[in-house]
Amino acid sequence: MPRCARLRNPAARGEGDARAGRRGYGAKTGIRVIHGDQQGKAAVTEHPNVELTRQGYAAFAKGDLATLAGQLADDVTWHVLGTGPLSGTYHGRDEVFSFFGRLAEETAGTFRLDVHDVLANDEHAVTLCTLSASRGNKSIEIPVANVAHVRDGKVTEFWTATTDPQASIDFWS
Repeated sequence: MPRCARLRNPAARGEGDARAGRRGYGAKTGIRVIHGDQQGKAAVTEHPNVELTRQGYAAFAKGDLATLAGQLADDVTWHVLGTGPLSGTYHGRDEVFSFFGRLAEETAGTFRLDVHDVLANDEHAVTLCTLSASRGNKSIEIPVANVAHVRDGKVTEFWTATTDPQASIDFWS
């Protein structure tokens, strides 16, 4: 690493994570730094909510409702924005699972979320995905960001956002 990069890079100076530019970065972020046995060496592991989220998306893709049930709080709130037939706010695990069933019906089982990245801290997980689906003679493929509020290892609230709201409106109308 060039000397100038080491000077700008707090991690290279042993002062925390480069992205934060301050000591102690990692307390409420997607990365935990665990110091190794040797001075100056560190091992980085993913935040537990990253793994929880990845497991949830894998379970959703396989239709594994048992795993999903263990990841959703009993009183989960699931927000589906837009103007389509599935828009609304779903309360509780049963309503969310009913929504999942309707989503599969409306898209004839073609709904997919291709996960690109997961960022998480103690309270939230953000999943960057590509959503793809077909519905009748329409199809869609758009980037989305899904945000989950996580407490005690369970999703308590969920929102989604897309880079192209009009494409989503057109698909669902």
